[in-house]
Amino acid sequence: MGQPEIPKEQWAQVIEKDGGPISYKRIPVPKPGPNEVLVAIKYSGVCHTDLHALNGDWPAARKTPVVGGHEGAGIVVAKGALVTDPDVGLGRAVGIKWLQASCLGCGYCMQADEPLCPRAALAGYTVDGSFQQYAVVNAAHAARIPSSLIEGEGLAAVAPILCAGLTVYKGLKESGARPGQFVAIVGAGGGLGSLAIQYARAMGLHVIAIDGGKEKGEACKELGAEAYVDFMATQTLVDDVKALTGAEGLGPHAALLLAPMEKPFQQATAYMRPRGVVVCIGIPAGARISMPVFDTVVRMITVKGSYVGNRQDTAEALDFFARGLINAPYKVVGLSEVQSVFDLMKENKVVGRYVLDMSR
Repeated sequence: MGQPEIPKEQWAQVIEKDGGPISYKRIPVPKPGPNEVLVAIKYSGVCHTDLHALNGDWPAARKTPVVGGHEGAGIVVAKGALVTDPDVGLGRAVGIKWLQASCLGCGYCMQADEPLCPRAALAGYTVDGSFQQYAVVNAAHAARIPSSLIEGEGLAAVAPILCAGLTVYKGLKESGARPGQFVAIVGAGGGLGSLAIQYARAMGLHVIAIDGGKEKGEACKELGAEAYVDFMATQTLVDDVKALTGAEGLGPHAALLLAPMEKPFQQATAYMRPRGVVVCIGIPAGARISMPVFDTVVRMITVKGSYVGNRQDTAEALDFFARGLINAPYKVVGLSEVQSVFDLMKENKVVGRYVLDMSR
């Protein structure tokens, strides 16, 4: 049986100006370069980063126009002349991540810190991403998706792992939290948070979920959070969090800050136990971090940033998913509906993840 014919044009969602709206239009199907593969995208998750790309509110320069998206899962339908790895051969399931390519030769790439590569290509930001029916990706950076996930909606379920799952898994590794310890997850009811709860549980951690509203609290508990703190319903958030960390109430060992707003970044060090580690992952536009120097020093608090994972982190994050330890809550909508998803994000009404079906 031969390969399906590749069309010359396709539907895509294109960012053409800061603030949007995003444009749903037909564009040419790209051709893979020597080190690239062409992927027929079946599903793509919608990340809060995509909203920042649309708004143009980050200090990093964005390509314009650019096809949005960076959580694409699909099937390889063509490859460049230099691509010989059978894991990204024709018919194989692969994913497109935020890190679409890196130079693979600089000091960062050589030490498995390829997300810090100064020549990194970012899907949906500096190069065209996954909000299109066909997309190219550097073969070395294409995520290897287990073939068992091709059937049914398997690729829809795995799409959020390619950014949201990978990002929070990397953040948990960066926190150094060990089995049996407490981790606070701020923004736990969102797309990243819903996965962070599950990865933390799978890694043997006690999860304290922090977010706003009863609906998000119920969702967090269903995913495995042992406790929930509603920041909208309390005036004593710091004390509430500390009280949930055992008889001594010293506070969590680690915190993952996933929220799209600044205030949680100012609060976190106050509820951490001595030697606690605060991991900043969310990137609210224009936000800053401040902390009392005396308190931070004498309690030896660590505050660090965590970006996206490398290729090994990707393989590990996908392995958790393939073993059934992660069940990303998602809702499938059509590619044409991206703008409506962005509108819900702006209103903080997204629970879990929206995934786009490229066939509609």
